[in-house]
Amino acid sequence: MKSNWDGVMPAVFTWLKESKSGALEIDFDTTQKQAAGILKTKGKGGSRMSGLVGSGTLGENSYLSNTQRLSLLKSLSEVAKEYNVPLISGASAETKEELAKIIEGLATVGVDTVMVMPPKTKEVPSEKEMYDYYALSEATATEMGITVMPYNNPDAAGYHSLSTDLLLRLSELPKVTALKISTIDVSIIETLMLENKDLKVLAGVDTVTVHAGLAGACGGITGVGCIFPKASVTMQEYVSNGEWAKANKISQALNSISYLDAQPLLLEYLKLAMGIHHNDVAGGLRTYGKQLTKQQIDDVHARYILAKERLEVLDLVT
Repeated sequence: MKSNWDGVMPAVFTWLKESKSGALEIDFDTTQKQAAGILKTKGKGGSRMSGLVGSGTLGENSYLSNTQRLSLLKSLSEVAKEYNVPLISGASAETKEELAKIIEGLATVGVDTVMVMPPKTKEVPSEKEMYDYYALSEATATEMGITVMPYNNPDAAGYHSLSTDLLLRLSELPKVTALKISTIDVSIIETLMLENKDLKVLAGVDTVTVHAGLAGACGGITGVGCIFPKASVTMQEYVSNGEWAKANKISQALNSISYLDAQPLLLEYLKLAMGIHHNDVAGGLRTYGKQLTKQQIDDVHARYILAKERLEVLDLVT
């Protein structure tokens, strides 16, 4: 499955349930149903989500075992195939050899594109070490018949952020089909596009969808779009058509909840908002992550209600 990367793609939640012993386990059926519900939703212009991101930050990725992760992605690959979109998932490792093994495993369960995070090392890698790390991931992807997407998240990765020079070099590798840039500083995107106008760049933070489009991004990966898919797809339609005022109106309506996507507890916050949206607050609070305080729960609820009320006026709630 290939993508031209134009459009928006949901980073879906991994829904959990309590086992007979009381421990949390993956609820594959609900996870699949929610992913399908998002992918079938159309924007006002008739388009849909153009990909499916599984087992990412919002999918409890850092808390899952390798076996859990692969089982989850195999189940999501069925949904991706049904809606004819590529399945995308992330990978990171301490060494390039470890990363190559992870990519091989992801390819065997139906992942079409791997978002490759910088190496998880304590010391700052050199530019050469960083390039070699990504080059081996690209070579492995070639062998496995899939593609890779270097994932730059300087706000979260600190010294592991990728320089624009390195990103441009990586973009020239044959199986690197796009770059993901997760930052509120969209000037990084514009700098890349000025160097190569043919680049495919995806934004990774919901708060900057419109500004990223203005800077040249062809689309984005969304968390908020899992909750309000019609709004997210319609906003991207307007961005793609250069209808900036209409796109910005939706962005403003989403502001209260998009804010949560840029917070350290984005998994816990947005998963709860998803639970509220589907009248499943208890399910929205089931996470391997941190437990929210009453104040945090009340804040998420208030932000969700505000966004929903604004979107209802625009006929963008499904």
